[in-house]
Amino acid sequence: MRFTGTESYVAGKDLMVAVNAAITLERPLLVKGEPGTGKTELAFQIAAALGLRLIQWTVKSTTKAAQGLYEYDAVSRLRDSQLGDARVNDIRNYIRPGKLWEAFASEERVVLLIDEIDKADIEFPNDLLQELDRMAFDVYETDETISAKHRPIVIITSNNEKELPDAFLRRCFFHYIQFPDPETLARIVDVHHPGIKQDLVRAALTQFYEIREQPGVKKKPSTSEALDWIRLLVAEDIEAKDLRESPSKGLPKLAGALLKNEQDVHLFERLAFMSRGRG
Repeated sequence: MRFTGTESYVAGKDLMVAVNAAITLERPLLVKGEPGTGKTELAFQIAAALGLRLIQWTVKSTTKAAQGLYEYDAVSRLRDSQLGDARVNDIRNYIRPGKLWEAFASEERVVLLIDEIDKADIEFPNDLLQELDRMAFDVYETDETISAKHRPIVIITSNNEKELPDAFLRRCFFHYIQFPDPETLARIVDVHHPGIKQDLVRAALTQFYEIREQPGVKKKPSTSEALDWIRLLVAEDIEAKDLRESPSKGLPKLAGALLKNEQDVHLFERLAFMSRGRG
C-alpha cells in the first residue's frame, strides 16, 4: 500500500516519501505548512489513491480530545428517566461515538484526518497520546474497550499557530510542505486548468510571486488563492499582456483574490503612487 500521488494532486517526491514512511511505521503523519498549501487536501488524495474511506475530524478551539472518542449524554438520560422512557435501562443508548471510535470500529482500513490540531487547547495532543499509541480506548460507562479492527492511516495537520508537545511529536512522522516553486505551481495550475494559455500562466505567476516577495506584505497569498485568482483571470478573459505591469506600479487585477487585508492593499497603493511620482 503505497501513495504515488493522483492526477488531481501534484505531490513532490519528498511528500510521497513522508506519506509512505508514516504508513510503513504505522505512525501518524504530522503535516505542517502555510495555510492553503494542500495539507487537508492531502488526506483526501491519500484516501482516493489507496481506495480507502476518509473520516475527517475538524478541530476547533473548543474541541476536547474526549469528543473524538465518545460523549456520554447524561442530560438526555436524566430527561428520559423523568419521562419514564424504557431506554434509560441501557446506558449505551446515551453513548455518542466520536471520530476515533468510528475509525477504530470500521470493518475496513480508513484514513483518519485530524485537521488543524493546533487550534485546540495545548493539552489536546497529549490527551490523545495513549489512544493513538494503543489504537484502543476504554469506555468507562459500559466497562468495555474499543480496539482498532484495522489500524487507520492517521493524517494530522497543523498551521503552526502554537507549538505541539514534544511527547506528541515523538510519536509522529513529520513533514513540512514547502511553498511550491514557480515550476511546481505551474504544474498545479495545469492540473486545475487544463488547456490554459501558457503565456497567461507565466505572466500571472510572475506577478503572483512578485506580490509574495514584496517586503512589507502582511498576508502572503497562498497556493489556493493563486488558483482562485487564475480561475478569475480565465473567466474574465484577461490576456497575458494585461498582467505584465509590475504589481508595485498598481493594484493587480482582481486584487481581492490575492490581497486579503487593508494593510496590503494600502501597501500596493502607496507603491503605485510612488511609482507614478518617479515617472
